[in-house]
Amino acid sequence: MTSARLYLLQRLSAMVLAPLVLLHLVVIVYAVQDGLSASEILSRTRGNLAWTAIYGVFVLAAAVHGAIGLRSIAGEVLGWTKGRLDALMYGIALLLIVLGWRAVAAVTL
Repeated sequence: MTSARLYLLQRLSAMVLAPLVLLHLVVIVYAVQDGLSASEILSRTRGNLAWTAIYGVFVLAAAVHGAIGLRSIAGEVLGWTKGRLDALMYGIALLLIVLGWRAVAAVTL
């Protein structure tokens, strides 16, 4: 993938992540202030497709953003070729997406 495309994808993923991180923090503060237990939180998230979609997009954006960032770091530290860096990036992104969506499914579905 070209450097310009990676740059653009990382900036777009950051634009998606910023409001989702803020929403996530607001939800955490709300839950803590109201003294909700883990079971009460899960009862509110189970079966809620809105939370499934929000956190599903959150996971996708975080995986893309993080994998591109790790690709850049690996390129500087390890000196790998573009092909190896791309393979690493795609592997990390896929792993993060699968693990993240499994967590989302466990909490919301």
